[in-house]
Amino acid sequence: MIAASVRGALVRIARLRGDELVEFYLWNRDAPDGVGDIYTARVDAKEKALAGCFLALGGELSGFMPDSAGAKSLNIGDHVSVAVTRAPQGGKGPRLKALPRPPGEIIGLVERGPGPLLDLAARCPDAAVVLDDYALIAALRPALEGRMRHDSKAFDAVLEDEIAALHEPVAALPHGAKLHITPAPAATLLDIDASTASQMPPLALNEAIIPEIARQIVLRNLCGGILIDFAGLKPAQRERLIEPLRLALRADPLRPHLLGLSHLGFAELSRPRIRPPLHEILPR
Repeated sequence: MIAASVRGALVRIARLRGDELVEFYLWNRDAPDGVGDIYTARVDAKEKALAGCFLALGGELSGFMPDSAGAKSLNIGDHVSVAVTRAPQGGKGPRLKALPRPPGEIIGLVERGPGPLLDLAARCPDAAVVLDDYALIAALRPALEGRMRHDSKAFDAVLEDEIAALHEPVAALPHGAKLHITPAPAATLLDIDASTASQMPPLALNEAIIPEIARQIVLRNLCGGILIDFAGLKPAQRERLIEPLRLALRADPLRPHLLGLSHLGFAELSRPRIRPPLHEILPR
């Protein structure tokens, strides 16, 4: 099931498997993240060192298109139709790809992207969509006719509590362990605190909490480089967690790439940057 709850311009979106929250997104309709937006753009600069080019999108907005996404054949001054494949985040502009359609004469936005709710509904075509707002139901009817129903309590108290916990930089893990989440521009560090955990052997404890770590990565949309510092293990023991972690990451819709262990013993993974991570867009 997909549940959506409206608070002004903000739509909170949850995908549930039974009673378990497995994905969560925020959609600000007054300031959408831009993923899927289509523009007529103009090439302003070619950057050989970056293997791509910078394009003007209208106003002061600009984006970057890699050569692999269609920039290689372009020249400065060319007009091209582009789509946003990665939202602006971390101080960087949007990432773009060329589209096989004629560009317009005026630089600027042509069409808004579908937003995270319709993206999720398309990815989960068998999921019912429950919303607590009749106006949003009417707006989405052309795309989701027959799949939606109204429920004034689309988010129950348990779900509200779990979503509120996503505002915090510490997440509860099974057996009393805790996950400390520290984002930085280059990477996000996930540190396991087992000081108040049960008296399980360290290897068994770390293996038991891996599914919840993978779930928190998805719920918070942590992306880019991610380092996981497991608790209280020798290097040889950490190697034994790689396969359980790889299996847990298979449920992630963004299919992160597990790189292995660093020299410092961190499990390293790379998760695609598409929409901004939750900590960048949560209301303050």
